[in-house]
Amino acid sequence: MELRDLKSFMEVALHKSFTNAAANSYLTQPSLSKAVKKLEEELNVELFDRSTRHLRLTDAGQIVYQQGQKAFAALSELNVLLDDLRDVTTGVVKIGIPPLIGTLFFPEIARSFQERYPKVSLELVELGAKLIGKLVEEGEIDLGIVVLPASEANFNIYSFIEDEFVLFLHEEHRLARHSAVTLTELKDEKFILFSEDFTLHDYIIQACEKDGFTPDISYQSSQWDLIIELVSSKLGITLLPRSIYQKQTNENVKIIPLKNSNLHWKLGVITKKDAYHSFALKELLKMLNEGVSL
Repeated sequence: MELRDLKSFMEVALHKSFTNAAANSYLTQPSLSKAVKKLEEELNVELFDRSTRHLRLTDAGQIVYQQGQKAFAALSELNVLLDDLRDVTTGVVKIGIPPLIGTLFFPEIARSFQERYPKVSLELVELGAKLIGKLVEEGEIDLGIVVLPASEANFNIYSFIEDEFVLFLHEEHRLARHSAVTLTELKDEKFILFSEDFTLHDYIIQACEKDGFTPDISYQSSQWDLIIELVSSKLGITLLPRSIYQKQTNENVKIIPLKNSNLHWKLGVITKKDAYHSFALKELLKMLNEGVSL
């Protein structure tokens, strides 16, 4: 069934005459008659009762006319819906963020974006950065905020935020009075790290091994607040970005800067290379690139 044939039928039904329909459209009477005949043959029904002076719709014709009205009404909304997308008034963007990053930055990202585009939904997926990268690559989520570096062959990469790592320990720890410590001074400590699904797990281990020792890992967790609680309970130390200190509430946990350390937390936004970017996604990327007031 072709839409132009259905449209011709609708014109004839509206004007109850091939002659009147032709006079009120850009089509000739023969072309209207041909289109209606073709539609009747395709549907295997008679659409008009031609036995009277004025055309009347058959029962089948009534059904086709009513459904045709619905179809053209839906089509007429198409431009409106597309305009909404172009104006970023509607849509959904799926964002993958590791829990630590989500805690620190997602609330402000969501707030700022909602103020600009209140009808666009941001759907949050919280997983480790390794899994986030996989989901972006498979097209399951639109963008991810991950710890850099990331594969330039697979992703478009946009710089986001950079922070320094510091030592988190109990205020009664032997190193708590130091103004700064080196990684080497931590070689005999019990480390509490993120679990193996997280990029920070490998990053901390590699940094320690570069300084000549393999960290003794006593606990692993996927939750940053549990890691802080374990430090608060004197069960070990941890290395985390400085910005997390403002989020934690344990008064007996303090931070010490790292001396002569190259441990830096570089975050980036990644999207799948050569993938379609919706209008809403483009605007979110633009906002993140401009810098959210965090």
